[in-house]
Amino acid sequence: MTQPTTGRRERKKAQTRKALADAALRLFLERGYDQVGVKDVAEAADVSVTTLFKHFSGKEALVFDQDAERGEALVAAVRDRGPGRTVLDGLHDHLRETVLKVHDAPEFRRFRELIDGTPVLREYAHRMWMRHETALAGAIAAEIGADADEVTVRALAHYALAAPRLAGDSEDPGAAMDRIFTLLRHGWGDLGA
Repeated sequence: MTQPTTGRRERKKAQTRKALADAALRLFLERGYDQVGVKDVAEAADVSVTTLFKHFSGKEALVFDQDAERGEALVAAVRDRGPGRTVLDGLHDHLRETVLKVHDAPEFRRFRELIDGTPVLREYAHRMWMRHETALAGAIAAEIGADADEVTVRALAHYALAAPRLAGDSEDPGAAMDRIFTLLRHGWGDLGA
């Protein structure tokens, strides 16, 4: 099956969007988020401020250009997990890999320091990530034959999405992610005993 080709206009839009996101990240890492304005980013990408706002809703959004892909990957982790793998197995594998990639790779380390060191970006990142909760709950519900509005389905989606932030703050994010998913699999049980 052949993939539909992307038209010239769509390719140009994608190139402009990437140029803006790349320029923004470079400038934010060089100067600091608060020292860079949208005009600086537009100039660095050789576009107008109006064009910038056609592609991004605001300054914070420039940092999170791949948010849609991250949401799609979450749904795919549930939907496309291997045979014999549970929904939790698929989510655990995907989120563990994600948190380790961000934690261990030098290029991600600078990005994470930018986010963690800028309160407005830290809050925006959290809101952007957690907005995938509805799509993830829908994917989980479809896989287990439940209603996406069922509280247990929504809770699983919510807690799974909270796991990377919690694990990422740990000395050993992989082990922390494993402990979180053990808790999700087996419940609180006698944790307080």
